[in-house]
Amino acid sequence: MKNTIFTAILLSGLSFGTVYAQNFDKPKLDRLFDVLAQKEKAMGSLTLSKNGNVIYSRAIGYSSITDNGKKPSTTLTEYRIGSISKMFTATMIFQLVEEGKLKLTTTLDSYFPKLPNASKITIGNLLNHRSGLHNFTDDAEYATWMTQPKTQDEMLAVISKNKVDFQPNEKAAYSNANFVILGYIIEKITKQSYSINLRQRITSKIGLSKTYYGGKINTNNNECYSFQFAGSWKQMPETDMSIPGGAGSIVSTPTDLTKFIEALFSLKLVSQKSLDQMKTITEGYGMGMFQIPFNTKKAYGHNGGIDGFGSNLAYFPEDSLAVAYCTNGMVFPMNDILIGVLSIYFGRDYSIPTFNSLSLKSEDLDKYLGIYSSTQLPLKIAITKDDSKLIAQATGQSSFPLEATEKDKFKFDQAGVIIEFNPDKNELTLKQSGGVYLFTKDK
Repeated sequence: MKNTIFTAILLSGLSFGTVYAQNFDKPKLDRLFDVLAQKEKAMGSLTLSKNGNVIYSRAIGYSSITDNGKKPSTTLTEYRIGSISKMFTATMIFQLVEEGKLKLTTTLDSYFPKLPNASKITIGNLLNHRSGLHNFTDDAEYATWMTQPKTQDEMLAVISKNKVDFQPNEKAAYSNANFVILGYIIEKITKQSYSINLRQRITSKIGLSKTYYGGKINTNNNECYSFQFAGSWKQMPETDMSIPGGAGSIVSTPTDLTKFIEALFSLKLVSQKSLDQMKTITEGYGMGMFQIPFNTKKAYGHNGGIDGFGSNLAYFPEDSLAVAYCTNGMVFPMNDILIGVLSIYFGRDYSIPTFNSLSLKSEDLDKYLGIYSSTQLPLKIAITKDDSKLIAQATGQSSFPLEATEKDKFKFDQAGVIIEFNPDKNELTLKQSGGVYLFTKDK
C-alpha cells in the first residue's frame, strides 16, 4: 500500500442523533478496546473530555516491541500526531495576526519571494489549502529521503522545484507545503524557532506538559514507535522531524490534545474573530481545521498520519465534548474505531466487532490461487499464498495478507477490502468503499 503522511481524512459518513450522553456506557467502550487489543487490531490511546474534565481515558498496545520484550503503552504515552500539528501552526499564525505582525492578505513574496507564485499566494491561501503549491509528500521519491534531515533551504528547494498545481484561490487541494511554509514564516517573524514559539505561545500558556516539537523517538521519554501489522507488529521507519515542521512535527498525548482544543474554543489562545475565521469552511477546508458533520451535530478538528502513526482530534461545541485518539498501530481502520467510540458515547446502536476468523491449512488455499482480471477495473489481482496465509497483490501495488472470516470470504481491514471467492466459477468479488467489482481467473 502507498505510504502516506500527514493525512487529512475526515470522519465522513457518520450519522448520530442528538442524544446527550450524560452517563455513557463506559463498560461498553472498554469492551471495544478490549477486543481491539486482544485481536491485535489496534494500538493506541483515547481521551474523552467534557467541559474540560477527562471522563474517559484508555490505552492499549505497546510503545516498543523488541526481541527483548514489549513495553505496554499507558495514557501517558506520547505519539507523533502528524497533521494535527497544523491546528497548532494555524493558532500561532492567528496570534501573530492579532498582534499586528501579519495579515491574512500578506503575500508570500514578503518572506520567500523565490517560491512559485509567491507574489500571488496569500497567508490565507496557505491556511485553507488554496495556494496551488504542490504537495511534496505525494511525490514517488519522497519515501527515499523522508528519513534524512533537511535544512529550511533544502525544504524550500523541494517545494520550489514543482510548478503550482493551480492558481491561488482557484480551488482547494490539500498540501503539506502550505503549513511547512507557515511554520517558517512564524520563525521569520518572531526570530525564534518553531519549538520555542510552540512552547511560549501555546503549551506553557495552557499547561500542556507532554506536547512539543518532536525529534528522534526516545521510548525512555514516554514516546512510542509506530508499527505495521503483517502477521506480527513490525516497526516502521521514522520521518526526520526537520521535514514536516509546521505541517506535522508535534508530539503529544490524547489528553493534552483535548486540553488544547478546549482552550482554543474557550478563547484562551485566540480571539472569537480568529476562531470564527479558522472555522469558516470553503470547499471542505477551514483555516487549520475541518468541520466533521454528525447528522445535526457539527464537530471541528483535524486528522493526522505520519509513518505508522494516526491521530484524530475533534470538538463538539454544542456538547462541550473533546475527543482525541492517537494510534501507533492500525489494522482495523481508525475511522471505524471512532465511529464505535462516538456511537457508544451518544447512545446509538452499535455492535462491537467480533473479528472472528477461520483457521485454514495451506492446501485449503490452493483453489483460490491465480491471476484475476476484471472488465470494471484496469488492473489485475494476483492471489498467492505464504504457508497458510492468503496474499493479494493488485497491479502496481504492494501485496497484503487476507484474513479468512467465513467460507470463501477474506478481508484486509487496513484498506476496508473484502474478497469473496467463487471457486466453482473461478471468480472473486472485490468489495471496497461501497464498490463491488467482479474478477475472473485468467486461463
